[in-house]
Amino acid sequence: MEKSDWLKKAAQSILDADDDAAREIAQKSLEDGMDPLDMINEGFTEGIREMGDLFDREKIFLPALLIASEAMTAAVEILEAALPENKQQEKLGIIVIGTVEGDIHDIGKSIIVTMLRVQGYEVHDLGRDVPIAEFVKKARELKADVVGSSAMMTTTQIGQQKLEEALQEAGLRGEIKTMVGGAVATEHWARKIGADFFGETPQDTINKLGAILN
Repeated sequence: MEKSDWLKKAAQSILDADDDAAREIAQKSLEDGMDPLDMINEGFTEGIREMGDLFDREKIFLPALLIASEAMTAAVEILEAALPENKQQEKLGIIVIGTVEGDIHDIGKSIIVTMLRVQGYEVHDLGRDVPIAEFVKKARELKADVVGSSAMMTTTQIGQQKLEEALQEAGLRGEIKTMVGGAVATEHWARKIGADFFGETPQDTINKLGAILN
């Protein structure tokens, strides 16, 4: 099969949100001699970018994007395992991310995590209901470039402000960029608490990260 055909198949499996097809295409493309990095960057990534764009334009809903991101993860795991060490993707930056303490919602955050990893970021997902001290500890330990926090409720949103204050007190804020997201976050909120930016959608987050880190 031609390279272009493999790339189209890879992208389509993500658009179809078909994890079985994504795994099969990843494996069979390797057997056919395809470069795993090309399959990731030019095939599967194109599919998830299209899905992200469709989600931004409200053409698909969150469950479809979540399933597509899971298919993407499944395929990338197979392809990354086949990459020789000297062909590992260069990491664009180290990101620590989590849902703030008291908040157990993490579907949207999980999608962001998957899409950022696909883009080439080293993402450390702390999960949900994460204490402020844990964000700070991991940021220092990993020498993070960015700390991201998600809040889905007005009752937990204050945790994002507390995180800004804790990073300042720890002397890390000058070295680290911060981003906020979640259903209750806004650009105004980000400015009010001193965060570097608000990520409204997965693609918006990717675009703003690229601009702020480059």
